[in-house]
Amino acid sequence: MASEDITKLAESLAKTKVGGGQLSFKGQSLKLNTAEDAEEVIKQIEEFDGLEALRLEGNTVGVEAAKVIAKALEKKSELKRCHWSDMFTGRLRSEIPPALISLGDALIAAGAQLVELDLSDNAFGPDGVRGFEALLKSPACYTLQELKLNNCGMGIGGGKILAAALKECHRKSSAQGKPLALKIFVAGRNRLENDGATALAEAFGIIGTLEEVHMPQNGINHPGITALAQAFSINPLLKVINLNDNTFTEKGAVAMAETLRALRQIEVINFGDCLVRSKGAVAIADAVKEGLHKLKELNLSFCEIKRDAALTIAEAIEDKTELEKLDLNGNCLGEEVCEQLHEILEGFNMASVLGSLSDDEGDEDDDEEEDDEEEEEEEEQQQLKERGVEEQESLTPKKIIDSQASTPVPSPPVDVATFLAFPSPEKLLRLGPKCSVLIAQQTDTSDVEKVVATLLRISSVFKDEAPVKTAVHETTDALMKKAFSSATFNSDAFITNLLVHMGLLKSEEKIKTVPSLYGILMTLNHMVQQDYFPKSLAPVLSAFVTKPNRALDSCSFARHMLLQTLHQL
Repeated sequence: MASEDITKLAESLAKTKVGGGQLSFKGQSLKLNTAEDAEEVIKQIEEFDGLEALRLEGNTVGVEAAKVIAKALEKKSELKRCHWSDMFTGRLRSEIPPALISLGDALIAAGAQLVELDLSDNAFGPDGVRGFEALLKSPACYTLQELKLNNCGMGIGGGKILAAALKECHRKSSAQGKPLALKIFVAGRNRLENDGATALAEAFGIIGTLEEVHMPQNGINHPGITALAQAFSINPLLKVINLNDNTFTEKGAVAMAETLRALRQIEVINFGDCLVRSKGAVAIADAVKEGLHKLKELNLSFCEIKRDAALTIAEAIEDKTELEKLDLNGNCLGEEVCEQLHEILEGFNMASVLGSLSDDEGDEDDDEEEDDEEEEEEEEQQQLKERGVEEQESLTPKKIIDSQASTPVPSPPVDVATFLAFPSPEKLLRLGPKCSVLIAQQTDTSDVEKVVATLLRISSVFKDEAPVKTAVHETTDALMKKAFSSATFNSDAFITNLLVHMGLLKSEEKIKTVPSLYGILMTLNHMVQQDYFPKSLAPVLSAFVTKPNRALDSCSFARHMLLQTLHQL
């Protein structure tokens, strides 16, 4: 190294910040190519007792330098936070994976227990994810709470590798009695698209402890958004959802709105530039109106929202006393509607929360929106199949109405006996709003076998669509509340009989088991949270669902949801 370079390095290191267990070389533009280049950095690391956080952002580290820095880290068992964003500036992409492998192996060897790993703004692509894959699967990351991978160019391939690593980390850490409890996940600007987002959604669903998810600008369309929505619904601690600049359309927005109804801790919703359009915006507004009392920020800017939908949003925030910002800029409102928004919010004494409307696109003709999503239907079904959900015909209210409009011949009437003999989502919905009462009334709840048979038929039609899911839940509640409240109902016999029919408990008699456990697992996940469900049955159910079983393996997503709920009881 030339003498002038050494002088420059010494001057930079003089600016090194030390304090609170943190050693920082942030923003010093150090060019660490060789072992010699890194000598002073290594010295600082080696001499730092109780190193808990290492900041290397804003420098550039080569393969050889990474190896010697890694050697110094092998003795730093107390290291918890790695702030390693933007540390490969000007490097060839092929240099980054071996550098990351060296650093990761050092953390594993040191026995570190990381809390935060930030590798943002390192354009390493899918191969770069391989560079820290082993680290993510290791005990060093069993304690990880914050994972930040913003602007890394991971792509679909990298997203899938990352998702698999997170699932493996959770599996291994759970086996040791301390499951991975990730709180913050950041992966904006990574071109994850639908497949990458869906893979990560599976991991999120398994983890279940997320508080913040930031995934803006990833080219995710409604199949990926729907998968994320389903995963978010089983992360009850979520406070921040940032999916800015993806493409929801109505389908994705409705799915996300349904999830928002189930979340109680949400503080920030950023769906700006997500093309939720008016119907999607109304669905989100309804979810906001029904709950979300901790909401501080709602961003629906640049979403092609029109007059009536915008006013519905404004009316939905009336009792949101924590709200600090409502962003509706860049939509299609017009001057008159902008004034109406101000008037509505002034009436709530909330005019100050409304952000600028300076980029409003003006009032457009209120034509029916055409989402052109027909061609995406097959893709969405494939996404759902990959997550273990059976492919079934969609039965949303709109499609039922459309079907009835195009088919003048009315559907034959359905009674309880017909539904129980040949159960289907359509038949359950056609029983009408009193379906839960009717089925409970016509089931002899003194007979455990009949209760189990009826429950299995109801749960067999479960779908992750609001009308069907609600009908299944309400019908299950009416039936099981009636059964468990009866003094003559044998709860132990019920759970035994149910486990036999699920194929989780052997019987001396030849019993036909249900072909798929997905519906009953999802229904049980709802049941066990209700007041009528005897908590004494939870350990029994947990023990059998935990055991290895092929039928359960094919429904890993639903299985994990149930186990997670049982664990929290």
